[in-house]
Amino acid sequence: VPITSAQAREPMGMAKRDHIRTVLEMPAVRKAWQSAKGQPGTDSDVDRMYEQFLPLQKSVLSSHCQLIPGALDTFNWCNDQQIQVGGTTGYTRELMEVVRPLAAKQGYNPVVSLAAEDAPQGRPAPWMIFEIAKQFRVFPMSQLVKVDDTTVGIEAGLNAGCWTVAVTKSGNEVGLSEAEIAELSSEERKQRIAAAEAKFQKHGAHFIIESVAEMPAVVAEINQRLADGKRP
Repeated sequence: VPITSAQAREPMGMAKRDHIRTVLEMPAVRKAWQSAKGQPGTDSDVDRMYEQFLPLQKSVLSSHCQLIPGALDTFNWCNDQQIQVGGTTGYTRELMEVVRPLAAKQGYNPVVSLAAEDAPQGRPAPWMIFEIAKQFRVFPMSQLVKVDDTTVGIEAGLNAGCWTVAVTKSGNEVGLSEAEIAELSSEERKQRIAAAEAKFQKHGAHFIIESVAEMPAVVAEINQRLADGKRP
């Protein structure tokens, strides 16, 4: 049953089994599945696709672990400012065994990195953020900032009660590589980024940036808001 790139990206950020089930439940996909298979998709179908998906995902991950421009500078800035960095993902621990060492070789090695199995429920539930707060011994939740390029990641941050920062240009909602973005006309690029911004605004993100390279300025603004007595 063919699906579009947009349909595949829509639930991005969820635990991967939930991601597959959510795609299967989309009205257009559900209709196409019914037509192709003669019956609605079932949990058994989700399980089967998930089991087939994991080794495929693992086989290509190593080719897609290059840090985006500005990410390492921001990570190093956080370390200089004694800001602890933790990561959450919809990937499994097995998949992260591929990603983590490749990211570490490039200099990105967060204090805590949680996978889908490390919480009772994946995003948009807040449990992984709460677990990071616990491990960092940070409270109240207004002392945490959730940065994400997916709507469910922003929802998780809002559900956890922390500041949320949505990433557009270099993230899932624009959905293009650096080379693909460079090939767009200036107008096309603006339109894609504006569409991503509108979507994140609708989901309630506190801040919207094009790249994590902009995070130092966002943190300064958050610190000022906290000093003024404001909370997420």
